[in-house]
Amino acid sequence: MPETIRAFIAFSLPARIVSSIGAVQAKIKTYRFKVAWVRPTNIHLTLKFLGNITQEEIQKTAVILEKCGHTFNPMELKAQGLGVFPGIKRPRVIWTGLAGQTDDLTELHQYLNAQLAAIGFKPENRPFKGHLTMGRIKGRINSVALLEAMATCQPFKTDTFMADRLILFESQLKPTGAEYRELMSIRLTKSLNP
Repeated sequence: MPETIRAFIAFSLPARIVSSIGAVQAKIKTYRFKVAWVRPTNIHLTLKFLGNITQEEIQKTAVILEKCGHTFNPMELKAQGLGVFPGIKRPRVIWTGLAGQTDDLTELHQYLNAQLAAIGFKPENRPFKGHLTMGRIKGRINSVALLEAMATCQPFKTDTFMADRLILFESQLKPTGAEYRELMSIRLTKSLNP
């Protein structure tokens, strides 16, 4: 059995964006919901969770990321608004949405998903909704109180940031929480290419 690593593809976020999201988390935390909060420094814009992959799959993924780099321009995005998945009646995930060049982001996701499916990764069946996961709800939660908590943080909007570097991350699950290590990164440079 070849050695595998748990991996995903994402954009990292600038410190100022992470700080803004962390402030919202801190405000909602005062309500003492049972939520496993994502450490602000671990919040990122995930495009594809790959699962456990082999060294060979890492190399094939690297080639696809390079294709993405030559096919797409950097995107201007901002975190905006708060929501829950799958819905407020049985919320499981608290997230902030995205605004800006989200059509370009969706196009990148579709391209990446198709390229990865061609080398054997299971394609996503759900429509892509770019978001940043802030916390995962543990057990039942009072939906009315959660709506109230989120309303105290609205309207939420960060500064614009550039999503210009696709990163292949390794995710190591530890008792203290997930730790991420950058395996490789590719700049989006379509406009720089002749």
